[in-house]
Amino acid sequence: MTVDVNFWNRIARRYAAKPVADPVAYEKKIAISRRYLTPRSRVFEFGCGTGSTALLHAPFVQHVRAIDFSARMIEIAEQKRVAAKITNVRFECAALHEVAESAERYDVVLGLSILHLLEDWRGVLAQVYGLLEPGGVFISSTACIGDSMAWLRYLLPLGRALRVLPRVVVFSAAALEQALVEAGFAIDVRWHAGGNQAVFLVARRPARA
Repeated sequence: MTVDVNFWNRIARRYAAKPVADPVAYEKKIAISRRYLTPRSRVFEFGCGTGSTALLHAPFVQHVRAIDFSARMIEIAEQKRVAAKITNVRFECAALHEVAESAERYDVVLGLSILHLLEDWRGVLAQVYGLLEPGGVFISSTACIGDSMAWLRYLLPLGRALRVLPRVVVFSAAALEQALVEAGFAIDVRWHAGGNQAVFLVARRPARA
């Protein structure tokens, strides 16, 4: 974990300056996400990075709580929030398990470009399920490297050992969907722009019977 935190702290400014790799795909994901947002929605995002998506959704919801384990990412996110004069977003430097242990529950949880960076990503799905109100949704965008670049599993450990790459976990879209179902979710939306693009999913925690 220390290696990963140091990596993301080190590249935070560079990461913030990078343009969105595929603006069309990103806007599509934003549009789909907005279908699940209401003025009363309480939203939680983990792995929020420099906060761009949280700030984009802010005008459409009641409140957003967004966390990242990189303090420098959160510093940049907070600077952006202040500059935009947005008051219903709270950025925190925290780990998901710390939030999952609380009694607070949310209508929407966002996990964007993060699951493939977490060693215990299956355990994270269980934590997310517990954070949602019945009927709430988990919106994720994940690089499922096992579908198109499985060979990277042999190079990624070397990159991490040399401190030039973060932890990256290799799994397929089918494995991700199966894990979501096993965690108790029902898949509402599947969308993929093709090629090596991330897999975008909306998974719902079933409402009470």
